Parts: sequence; structure tokens; C-alpha cells
Amino acid sequence: MDEMEEWKMNLPMFDLTSKVAIVTGSTKGLGRGIANGLAQAGANIVVCSRTAGECDAVAREIKETYGVETLSKATDVSRPESVEALLQATLDKFGKIDILVNNAGTAVTKRAEELTIDEWDRVMNVNLRGVFMLTQAVGKKMIAQKAGKIINIASIFGIVGDKAVLPYLASKGAVLQMTRGLALEWTKYNIQVNAVAPGYVMTPMNEKELGEEKVYQYITGKIPMRRLGKAEEIAGAVVYLASEAANYVTGSTIAVDGGWLAQ
Repeated sequence: MDEMEEWKMNLPMFDLTSKVAIVTGSTKGLGRGIANGLAQAGANIVVCSRTAGECDAVAREIKETYGVETLSKATDVSRPESVEALLQATLDKFGKIDILVNNAGTAVTKRAEELTIDEWDRVMNVNLRGVFMLTQAVGKKMIAQKAGKIINIASIFGIVGDKAVLPYLASKGAVLQMTRGLALEWTKYNIQVNAVAPGYVMTPMNEKELGEEKVYQYITGKIPMRRLGKAEEIAGAVVYLASEAANYVTGSTIAVDGGWLAQ
């Protein structure tokens, strides 16, 4: 058997058929792209965001497009009772959770000296506290089943700085440290915890800013590839980390950023 034949035999390691994946913030932007990517690889998808109608529509679209099973569950990841309801609904329908993608996030664009404590708390409650609460709840189930994949969607701005987004920077940097700490704690349970750090991708959260020509030209001018990323390009990294192909990867961060961090 030559090397190419061996590689062809290993391609099914990327197959996620029958796996159950929760993707938070999966009705728009990166989360929607990630949910579609996982479904295309065969995973059953739990679609969740704060708006029930949007969850229903995306869950129905994914099921019709890819033929996988879906669950729609309106969820506010910053509220413990909402997180518990999501967990219970998923277990009631599927009986297990194989993959958790912590994608839900928010930001406030304001100079540090003008930030209010409420604005700081709002970003931290979603981007950090919410990630911990859901990861802890799902992690307990994964510990019991002795297997699981947790993928945290961080940002290049958890690694390098930027102006006027201080709570976002702090929360995403903390998520990367949480990723490393959990990876070390839970590896004995066959749970792999990793992160993806996207660069600039046009999403509903930043489309107003990036829709301005001067801003767009400035940002793309700083990206070595001279373009924005696409949601499906982030999804590719998530599918890899969710699959058996990444069984020996934990505590790592994959940057999908057009070369931004290489500078």
C-alpha cells in the first residue's frame, strides 16, 4: 500500500454522519455557515440563537438541504436556565451531544474611557460567561460518554490588539485560555477542546462597518490575501476539528485569517 492509497482510506475520518452538533448563534453569519458545513459532513444540527423564528427557518432549511435531523431551540447563552433548557431539549431529541461549537458572540465598538459597566458585562456575559456555562453543562455529558469535541470560535483579536473593542478583546483572549485549560483537564475523558480564530469575515455584526468603502479598503489592505474571508472557510476548520481526523489535536487554535497573524 503506497502513501496515496493509505490517505484515500483515511478520508472517511472526516465523516460526521450520526454525530450531534450544537452550534450557538447559528442563524446568521459564521454560525450559520458552520452549521451548514457540519450538516454537509453528515452531522445532525441543533440550531440555536435568541430568536425562535430564525431558529425554525434555519433548522428547516438545513434539514431540507442536507437530509440530516435538526432541532430548533431559541437560547440566550448568558442565562443559566436557557442553557439548561437547550441541553435538555437536545438530549430529549438525540440522547447525546458529540460536538459543541461555541459561536455566539457580541461586541461594543466604543473607546475604553467611554464604556459603561453594563456594556462591558453584556459582552462578557455572552462571549465568556455563556461559553463557560454551556461548555460546563455539555462537558458533563461528554465526560459521562467518554468522548466529545468542543470548538470555541475566538478571534484573531484574542491574540493581537485593536482599538475601541476592549471587552471583545478581553473576552476572546480569555476564551483561548479557557480552551487550553479545558483541553488539559478533559483529555483524560477523550474530549478534545480547540479553538478557531477567524479574521475578518462579513457578518451581520460588522456589515455596517465593512460596508463603508474606506473601511473596507483599509481592512482588506491590511490582509495579506487582500480579501475578506468567507463563512464556509471558517466552517472547514470547524469540520476538521469536529472529526476523527483531529483526534490528536487538543488545546490548539487554528487561525483562519488570510495571513493576518503571520505579519
